[in-house]
Amino acid sequence: MEKARQVAADNAATIKLMIFDVDGILTDGSLHFGPEGEMMKTFNVLDGQGIKLLQQAGIATAIISARQSAIVSKRASDLGITHVRQGIHDKKSAFLQLLAELNLPADVCGFIGDDIIDLPILTRCGFSASVPNAHAEVRQRVHYVTTASGGKGAAREVCDFILRAQGKYEEAIGAYLS
Repeated sequence: MEKARQVAADNAATIKLMIFDVDGILTDGSLHFGPEGEMMKTFNVLDGQGIKLLQQAGIATAIISARQSAIVSKRASDLGITHVRQGIHDKKSAFLQLLAELNLPADVCGFIGDDIIDLPILTRCGFSASVPNAHAEVRQRVHYVTTASGGKGAAREVCDFILRAQGKYEEAIGAYLS
């Protein structure tokens, strides 16, 4: 187990772009619908702070999600995530287009996802992560499985893991300690 964690940390140490799935990662995966059919999602503030810490440390962030949602657009805007791809069922193509747009190789990109639709990115990026309640095929193929669940701090856990792997964690939280 320790060897696997070291491999995950080594891979996370090179990340320049971290990409997040939404349902099941930034949320708990539940879909709530109001009486008019409007969709509601719940996001975790710890996850949001982790994403901001990554950005402040010079690591770009992005979202690739199969579902289209104005709520996700709003959350991404609030967090300063400018690379947002929604309504994407061919996540591999969206990933490759994002790499081309940012002129980055796949091995310096990370992705956290939870279902088989995420495998085309998870198996191509340099650092892959998932959550404990992800599909078994996903958990078996990623570098790192969080202890926190999606929407309950999993994204923050990954952000902190990356910052620690890159030796940037103490600097990232330093402003809050002075």
